[in-house]
Amino acid sequence: MTTPDPSAAGTGLPAELFTTIDHVGIAVPDLREAIAFYELAFGITSVHEEVNEEQGVHEAMLAVGDGGTRIQLLAPLTPESTIAKFIGRSGPGLQQLAFRVADVEAVSATLRERGLRLLYDTPRRGTAGSRVNFVHPKDAGGVLVELVEPAAAPH
Repeated sequence: MTTPDPSAAGTGLPAELFTTIDHVGIAVPDLREAIAFYELAFGITSVHEEVNEEQGVHEAMLAVGDGGTRIQLLAPLTPESTIAKFIGRSGPGLQQLAFRVADVEAVSATLRERGLRLLYDTPRRGTAGSRVNFVHPKDAGGVLVELVEPAAAPH
């Protein structure tokens, strides 16, 4: 785990960067089977599904209670996708912890100033038009941390 640069602590940077936990990502080999399991076992239903070609996944967002927190099921589109490689290396299971942020570029810059590596130079498209970036798992205790700036609400 990378220890943030202590010299950055007194620079007026916000201590709290996240607004809430957005979702927990779970890698699954079969999306339909996983959705059925969560619905039958826990009564949790899918509220959004999409294919994200850029990320190489077919995904579903499952609502948990009446809050905004979601479980994201991620199934690989191809054997070469990042999720397929994750499943091949680690098996199905917890793949990421995602925090909601107000400004993914500002939070990414702050984390870089604190000595953390991010996977992308600029944010990429995430679920439902959100903008995302990821903290390298080697800098976060082995956890892939996703930063999610939700898409602006339609007017």
